[in-house]
Amino acid sequence: MKKEKLKIGRIPYANLFPVFYYLDNECNHSKYTFIKGVPSKLNKMLRNGDLDISPFSSIEYLRNKKKYLILPWFSISSSGPIDSILLFSKFPLNELGGKTIAVTSDSETSTALLKVILKEFLSLKCKFKPTSLRSVRNILSSYSAVLHIGDTAMIEAKKQSAISSQQSNPPIPPFLKGGKGGLFIYDLGELWDRQTGLPFVYALWVIRKKSLLEKGELIKKLSSDLLNAKKYATKNLPLIARASPLKKWIGEKELVKYWKIISYDFTEKHMEGLRLFEKYALKK
Repeated sequence: MKKEKLKIGRIPYANLFPVFYYLDNECNHSKYTFIKGVPSKLNKMLRNGDLDISPFSSIEYLRNKKKYLILPWFSISSSGPIDSILLFSKFPLNELGGKTIAVTSDSETSTALLKVILKEFLSLKCKFKPTSLRSVRNILSSYSAVLHIGDTAMIEAKKQSAISSQQSNPPIPPFLKGGKGGLFIYDLGELWDRQTGLPFVYALWVIRKKSLLEKGELIKKLSSDLLNAKKYATKNLPLIARASPLKKWIGEKELVKYWKIISYDFTEKHMEGLRLFEKYALKK
């Protein structure tokens, strides 16, 4: 009888590329099946039992903690700016009250974080509409602001930086909190850090309880491989950047810089930040 493989969710964003590079190239992954999808898709697949383990939106975990287990020591987090969870706005942040904001349909955690920042930190009431569109300029023709995540957020920020550089002297840095032509860009990781001083946990590695019973040894192996992936990535980011197709649009040096601001750890400080997010996001 053929032994079943471990079904692992794979987010195809730059933030997890170093981890999956190691799993693909430096370890024995013959017992793994990787299933690609944006965070919202993988969340649904894990809920439905189509995955055993996956990087999982922290808000989804917090809403359904009894159904899942966290793989210890791992997260996707930042202490300060993350550079890939960005709000593009026609108005300064404190002027968004009463306005409608388009939000990506790819990530529920980022949308929940934006709502916490606006409501709890700035006392602003806004309306939110999901969008699958990518072009910031096109979206802002209909909405006051738009939230993008992942590679789309970084690509759109680079576009706006290029436009600003052509219009201003000296050029405007890519993640400046304000810009030419009425466009403002806000990094949600930085906004959270300013208010709390704690890391923000965007995603955790989450296991279905049933899968742990059925495939415990494979999950134990994956945990070991992920620990080795963190160690490998720390020492080899330039090498990984050279091998990455992402360098075509972001550049090797920018990739390395981006990966260095991401935390793949899950410490007591990360837990403290997660608990504070839970307090705000699930407030009744």
